[in-house]
Amino acid sequence: MKTFVAKKENLEKRWFLVDAEGKVVGRLATKLATLLRGKGKPIFSPHLDCGDYIICINAEKVVFTGKKLEQKLYYRHSGYMGGQKSRTAERLLREKPREVIREAVKGMLPKNHLGRKLLKNLKVYAGSNHPHKAQMPQRLEI
Repeated sequence: MKTFVAKKENLEKRWFLVDAEGKVVGRLATKLATLLRGKGKPIFSPHLDCGDYIICINAEKVVFTGKKLEQKLYYRHSGYMGGQKSRTAERLLREKPREVIREAVKGMLPKNHLGRKLLKNLKVYAGSNHPHKAQMPQRLEI
């Protein structure tokens, strides 16, 4: 018996709609990362993009547990000496709520070309409106 290897032609990608209102950031991000990788599918292959497209709405209404809202820091660097900047989760959630979920999911994906490709399949929106109605996404409860 030969080993089954999934190919791009055999993959079927679906669209899912996830409402992030009232969800804990880390727990939501683990579920989204699993769906993006396609680990729940029987034809999962770690070297292929066999995951689905995810539309995450209401990113501004996510919840942090404990004191993470004041204590958790998000870093970025300009590339120059002394160019490291940081901001708290509270400030990032106020200014760019989409980035909170995106950064959490990014940390749970592979750190290579495939991980960057998978992150493009995640669409995050601060409010409840999204421009992907034509794809007819299935509502997914997490």
